[in-house]
Amino acid sequence: MSSVTREQIESAIQQYIDPCLQQDLVAAKCIKNIAIEGDKASIDVLLGFPAKGHEAELAEQVKTQVTALDGINDVAVNIRTKIEPHTVQKGIKPIQGVKNIIAIASGKGGVGKSTTAVNLALALQAEGATVGILDADIYGPSQPRMLGVTDKPESPDGKTLKPLMGHGIQSMSIGYLIEEETPMIWRGPMVTQALEQLLNDTNWTDVDYLIVDLPPGTGDVQLTLAQKVPVSGALIVTTPQDIALLDARKAYKMFDKVDVRVLGIVENMSIHICSHCGHEEHIFGQGGGQAMSEQYDIDFVGSLPLDKQIREEVDEGTPTVAAEPDGRIAGIYRDIARRVSAKLSLQAKEFSAKFPNIVIQNN
Repeated sequence: MSSVTREQIESAIQQYIDPCLQQDLVAAKCIKNIAIEGDKASIDVLLGFPAKGHEAELAEQVKTQVTALDGINDVAVNIRTKIEPHTVQKGIKPIQGVKNIIAIASGKGGVGKSTTAVNLALALQAEGATVGILDADIYGPSQPRMLGVTDKPESPDGKTLKPLMGHGIQSMSIGYLIEEETPMIWRGPMVTQALEQLLNDTNWTDVDYLIVDLPPGTGDVQLTLAQKVPVSGALIVTTPQDIALLDARKAYKMFDKVDVRVLGIVENMSIHICSHCGHEEHIFGQGGGQAMSEQYDIDFVGSLPLDKQIREEVDEGTPTVAAEPDGRIAGIYRDIARRVSAKLSLQAKEFSAKFPNIVIQNN
């Protein structure tokens, strides 16, 4: 019998603060079982977010903390992931085949929101999740080009659409249904109806995270999303520039008013590194995203460089995370993906989908 207790092992694990969860594994309720036999301990960890790129580091940190205890010489850490649906706005039903919807917003155009959205979707997939992406920009759909998909969606039953696959993620966009250079000359009600149909009439299949690439602004589409679409959380993309931050604040306040939780802020085009001399320059200013996160008490989940590689690769239909999965920039996107999904995993879970519908019959 070992003299080391479960409580001592839990106390040792609590010394490690996970960078994704930003708290220890015990507080995050990720420790599911601890078995002690002689000088050996076995620890079962259940994560609520995909973390393939982080599991080895997490296991090593837990081992380091626990083997520091007198009487424990060998530690086995078993890590599993189970992604659950999380709560959304009150009174809105979940969408069939989708566990969580994450809206990507900017408030302003030209800050790289769509590029961030597609790379985030691919990063979540690389970490082990099943992912879909909905291009909600009806007037300016860009995801078909970014994913390199030119096919038209099929409708086996004449009512619903099969999502198109791009680099392993399910996708839907108005851009799949029209020619690339055809303008959408529609008024607001038609746009919002199109968004609802694209979302609800697509046969999403076992999607852990559906990324919704919103158009810039705080108008009809954003309002429809907040009132009719079950959104688990939102991510705001900005640049350090004051004018971009002004609109990013409007996006945050819009989500706050409609009861959609903001999971974090991403600062895009944060720094430019000269490809010839390596000189670093903050072209659009410095520290704006961090200042906004502190002002509103939102997580600052990462900053991305101004790099022509990111632009070239989405233009060619192979975003950076797919083109160079082991590269430095893909690593930043994957880190952001882990932090956003970890933040979401700490929210209350949604159980309504597990309950059957009650039908009253007159016999």
